[in-house]
Amino acid sequence: MSVGRIAEIWRHPVKSMGGERIAAAEIGPQGIPGDRAWAVRDETRGGIRGAKKIPALMRCRARQVRGPEGAPEITLPGGEVIVADASDANARLSEALGTKVTLWPLLPASELDHYRRGAPDHADVLTELRSIFGREEGEPLPDLSKFPPDLFQYESPPGTYFDVAHILLLTDATLRRLQELAPASRVDVRRFRPNLVVESSEAPGFPELGWVGRRLRVGGAVLKVDLACPRCVMITHGFEDLPRDTALMRTVVREADQNVGVYARVETPGTVRPGDPVELL
Repeated sequence: MSVGRIAEIWRHPVKSMGGERIAAAEIGPQGIPGDRAWAVRDETRGGIRGAKKIPALMRCRARQVRGPEGAPEITLPGGEVIVADASDANARLSEALGTKVTLWPLLPASELDHYRRGAPDHADVLTELRSIFGREEGEPLPDLSKFPPDLFQYESPPGTYFDVAHILLLTDATLRRLQELAPASRVDVRRFRPNLVVESSEAPGFPELGWVGRRLRVGGAVLKVDLACPRCVMITHGFEDLPRDTALMRTVVREADQNVGVYARVETPGTVRPGDPVELL
């Protein structure tokens, strides 16, 4: 059954930094080549960190200029450009972020200490989780039992810098519905960091949430949709021309059951381009 077509393809070469729209993707077993291929390590508190902990990361932008295996080019908030593997990259990025960090490419899954979570910011577990997910008192936290068990010990599944899965899908219908529900907010696709944006042919609302547990043919690839994406504090951060917006999280929690978009894993690799059909199998 057709549910739409691919409208946009996004790659984020460095975890939590701004990404780039691309004209096509050869989706492989690990997702889009070069996507979340690098990340930042917090040299003060330890562990790989994203914008949940270092919001200024979202004010940086990364793009692949030397192929998916090469080090990405990073534009710092002030407009300076560095290459991730340059000898001065760590010092310049640390200065821009206001905290000491180092840039790392993916390491093998066997390097468990590299992926192990750093020290929490709060001794109280509920306070720490509310901080990460941007929840106020009385708002529900995501059902963490649905997450892979590795994520309680590691920042990401070892061998990856993804939060959960290799592909994140989002429909334009969801973005439009959120904008209707939150007219004072700027509901911009960049806040949600998807890999694939689907121009939906289904009824208005949040159609992709109905795909959980189903398989999708997307262009030449087949994906298995495993989990809705519970949103964290990152969607509220201000960056580029977007203001800080905590009210948007209130809308997502209240109107979308906390979820915007869905996580999927790759069952069959294949090429995906804008305009390709998206079909439920």
